[in-house]
Amino acid sequence: MEYEALEVRQRDNTVVIALNRPEVMNALNAQMRREITYAVRKAPESGRALVITGSGKAFCSGQDLGDRVDASNVNLERTLREEYFPMLEAIKDCPIPIIGAVNGPAAGAGANLALAADVVIAAESAYFMQAFSRIGLIPDAGGTWLLPRKIGLARSIGASLFAEKISARQAADWGMIWESVVDENFEEHWQRRAMQLAQGPTEAYMRIKKALGASFSNGYEEQLELEARLQGEAGKSRDFQEGVLAFVEKRRPVFEGR
Repeated sequence: MEYEALEVRQRDNTVVIALNRPEVMNALNAQMRREITYAVRKAPESGRALVITGSGKAFCSGQDLGDRVDASNVNLERTLREEYFPMLEAIKDCPIPIIGAVNGPAAGAGANLALAADVVIAAESAYFMQAFSRIGLIPDAGGTWLLPRKIGLARSIGASLFAEKISARQAADWGMIWESVVDENFEEHWQRRAMQLAQGPTEAYMRIKKALGASFSNGYEEQLELEARLQGEAGKSRDFQEGVLAFVEKRRPVFEGR
């Protein structure tokens, strides 16, 4: 695919998807959603870690309102079902670890796109905003599922009703994201984190994502059974053999991702 709304690059087993419509703060239009879906699905074929970030000063300002000229004739349900669902499912089902590298404002669907990543690292100057109520809508793009699980019901309702900016530092303190990093070190930091994942035990990472993702719907006994099955699979990997050998030999492991 020839990308028009994204810049996709690869280095050292890391695939980087950069939202690339900086003139509109990387607002999501139909083209960008299709390209994200495709790029995320393709990433595991050539990489062991995936990063989603933004070009320019913003991560993503949300739905491109200029993409829909007549608000009275917009079918938002169809747009969500046909365009957002495949994109979000591609992210959820991606077997390799995904870092959301939030370089600037992440608002509306852009905030929830970022929060859909496995690990979110934000520049200190970035912020998150559930901007939907400002135009008479509810949080979408998975926001009503993600937020309560990350920050609890009380904060989720407040963030959705008041539609106020939540700074990267506040988001980290609340547990909404993994960490906030000073702007000067941001790019170097997420690149280092991505390299760590790209050189790690990929098979174990896949099973970590599967086990933790299932924990919200499983009972305790079901989760124990899943843990046992997945751990049995991980124990047959070459990475496990290498990890044990490296521990015994008192050296850093060299994982192949197999």
